[in-house]
Amino acid sequence: MEFTVVNFVLVLLILLSIYTWGVSIWKLWQLRQIKKSTAQFEAGFWEAKDWAAGEAFVQENNSINGQLARVGYAEFRAYMEHPEGLKFVGDPGDVLQRAMDRTQETIARRLERGLAELGSIGALAPFIGLFGTVWGIMHALTAISSSGKASIDVVAGPIGEALIATAIGIGAAVPAVFFYNYLVRKLKLQSIEMETFVEAFLRLASINAKK
Repeated sequence: MEFTVVNFVLVLLILLSIYTWGVSIWKLWQLRQIKKSTAQFEAGFWEAKDWAAGEAFVQENNSINGQLARVGYAEFRAYMEHPEGLKFVGDPGDVLQRAMDRTQETIARRLERGLAELGSIGALAPFIGLFGTVWGIMHALTAISSSGKASIDVVAGPIGEALIATAIGIGAAVPAVFFYNYLVRKLKLQSIEMETFVEAFLRLASINAKK
């Protein structure tokens, strides 16, 4: 029975480790693609000759900032067509910012998928491994007591096998914690970049609303 429980713990930890590496590699690839698409968007959008040319450009761009800009343009058109509506009460910049902030929050939640799981694995994996070790040692000592043999050869084998669970638990937790902290930092920087773009877009929209 004890062998089965310890093996179950080991298999669980291995699966958690595979999940950690899979999610981490996927998120790193995702951030790299976002950085590349954002750079391409910035180069194209800010070189547009006017407000209308910028709107035409964002319709064909699916980068994060492109999504924000499309929402901004759509809200801007709706505001200019129905400025008297209750939905559009206030300064054009404030109206657009509400819509763009909601979109930014949606994008941020999408980018954060998988991070909570990494954090949980980093926190729980050592304890799962420790549980396997304690369970294995407890039953190993019980078996040794029943056999009446307590030599070092008899004791070391079962206890050594049980300690493997703790080692694998730590091995699963370390990369999970590392990638969690790294990705959280990267996503915070990405969020700052989105906020910077929104502020620049709102200034541009306010200028065009007065024309």
